[in-house]
Amino acid sequence: MFQISGLRRDEFEELFALDDDSLGRRGAKRCVADKKPGFPCRVSLQDAEPGERVVLVPYFHQAEQSPYRASGPIFVRESARSASFEPDTVPDLLRSRLLSVRSFDDNHLMIGAEVVDGRQVESVLGPTLANNLVSYLHIHFAGPGCYACRVDRS
Repeated sequence: MFQISGLRRDEFEELFALDDDSLGRRGAKRCVADKKPGFPCRVSLQDAEPGERVVLVPYFHQAEQSPYRASGPIFVRESARSASFEPDTVPDLLRSRLLSVRSFDDNHLMIGAEVVDGRQVESVLGPTLANNLVSYLHIHFAGPGCYACRVDRS
């Protein structure tokens, strides 16, 4: 069994009140979605609707001290609510994309990676988490390489 988790909205709350110059000083940018899909929110794990405001911000998705420490750009919808999914549920956001599923151990070292069509992602999640050496997974969008979400055992 697996549990997919988005990011917490409170991590980004202060950004929504900032003007464009203040966002720019933080390496962030306010955008308006002009297509769907194209602006995947990492908090709600939903694509923004055309016309919806989002913030593009750098985010440490692998903040642990390891050679795999990494950050990258993510979108957060201003209207987003933190996602909450039942165990073994895959959000539609992931279903429509090619995904890279990356396995990490207790030392936050990548010990495996697999590319999978989002429509078949369960075929990778269950067997990968069955490996006792795997502590958690990160899913990235394979095309741009951006972090999408975390997966843990449920």
